[in-house]
Amino acid sequence: MNPGWLLLTLLLAGIASGCSKGGRRADLIILNGAEPESLDPAFATGQPDLRAVGAIFEGLTRSDPRTGRAIPGLAERWDVSPDGRRYAFHLRAGARWSTGDPISADDVVYSWRRVLEPETGCDYAGQLFYVRNAEAFNRGDLKDFGAVGVRARESRLVEVELEGPTPFFLELCAIPTAAIVPRWVIEQEGDRWLMIRPLPVSGPFELVSWRLNDRIRLRKNPLYWDAANTASEWIDLLPVGSANTAMNLYETGAADIGWDKDLIPVELLDLLLQRPDFHTFQYLGTYFLRINVTRPPYQDPRVRQALALAIDKLRIVTRITRAGEQPASHLTPPLIAEYRPPGGLGHDPAAARRLLAEAGFPGGRGFPVVRYTFNASAGGAGKAHQDIAVELQEMWQRELGIRIELRQVEWKVFLAAQTALDYEICRSSWIADYSDPNTFLDLFHSGSGNNRTGWTNAAYDRLLRAANTTTDTKRRMEILASAEQILVGEELPIIPLYFYQGIHYYDATRIEGIYTNAIDQHPLQAIRRKAPLGASL
Repeated sequence: MNPGWLLLTLLLAGIASGCSKGGRRADLIILNGAEPESLDPAFATGQPDLRAVGAIFEGLTRSDPRTGRAIPGLAERWDVSPDGRRYAFHLRAGARWSTGDPISADDVVYSWRRVLEPETGCDYAGQLFYVRNAEAFNRGDLKDFGAVGVRARESRLVEVELEGPTPFFLELCAIPTAAIVPRWVIEQEGDRWLMIRPLPVSGPFELVSWRLNDRIRLRKNPLYWDAANTASEWIDLLPVGSANTAMNLYETGAADIGWDKDLIPVELLDLLLQRPDFHTFQYLGTYFLRINVTRPPYQDPRVRQALALAIDKLRIVTRITRAGEQPASHLTPPLIAEYRPPGGLGHDPAAARRLLAEAGFPGGRGFPVVRYTFNASAGGAGKAHQDIAVELQEMWQRELGIRIELRQVEWKVFLAAQTALDYEICRSSWIADYSDPNTFLDLFHSGSGNNRTGWTNAAYDRLLRAANTTTDTKRRMEILASAEQILVGEELPIIPLYFYQGIHYYDATRIEGIYTNAIDQHPLQAIRRKAPLGASL
């Protein structure tokens, strides 16, 4: 270790020992990536946000730590009608807020209504559009929430009516967006409701504190219905954007778990992957580019196709990412049973030049400077995003004769720019919320708050609706593949680059309860240290 690294290690060991001021070291300290945008289930969108939100608020179902599939949460059981369109959820008698008050069916209805209210502005509201009339209510076309298919029949009975049979509906109920939140606190405190202490929560952990640029501290919720199986008393989630900082915290014992490949220094990747505490796996995640189709000349599909065909994706995964990622020509990773995604576009610079010429820009002449936006962080992800940006800049200049201006911005600015369509082309990624092609394809439905491209396509929307009301699995997958063909083979508001390879780092002789699964879900409730701090194993 060089002197600079040694000094940094010593400093970090002192300032990040896992103890909050005047407090104790947490049982588990987890490197959680970027500072969360919000811990409100209605506004959380990034992985760092959702990990914390899923620990403090629970929905009718929750994710199985081993498989990632939906299992009973606040609902102990449910009945489904023969046509698959009606669900009756029976809440647990022991489901209580951390304050001791019972969680009721009315709380569920309020929480879902809050997500769907147009005034809320929830980007994930589309996850509930499978509920009857939910989309119309969210658009403002329907004013009467009583016509939306969710209602409290009794204090512990919630009835849900869907637009059509939805095979992944129980998985949707486990997403933090659908978690149950405390109405009385939100109505009393407004936007400041998350500042209240003690904060009433419905999940396995209470929120003790959230100090920006320091940590989120969680404590076991003793009134949670399954508290007996909450494996740790105290957990700290550290916001760390620098891969070098993350590795130093881990190597000095100031952190126990690193979730993301982005928190590994790229220059050390080959060496670290040989260690037994670095665990690799495949999961449903895709790195892709978004294109703002509302700006000229990107309204022309030929321009978007030319940009895609000019990219050598194999070069990116072999030279930059280097962890076994696979080049992607379609959005949905090839890990979902019974789904066969379309081929999409490959690498064909000659075809790219021909399309660009047809669009009116032979040899790139007259094409405006392209502003490529990506988010900044120190090392790890930031370096990879930057290296990919530089590679794309070189490819597009060489193959198409167009000039690229790189725009690197902080995470919050990056998200705001995507939402406001303040970009031409930007990097993006998506990790599956459930194991079904719809979790990827629904992003680009016209009504999705996560679309962020300005692209709408009536045929695409119709295919998604048709697929998600089709009960025959084989036919449903064929319809979804037809929709994806429009997305990645014809219209291209996005350009898939590669499928993710997961990497976690932790000492499996000391930490247990982390299981690899297709959606990279790892509920904090299941994770624990095998022996008390300071004890030998």
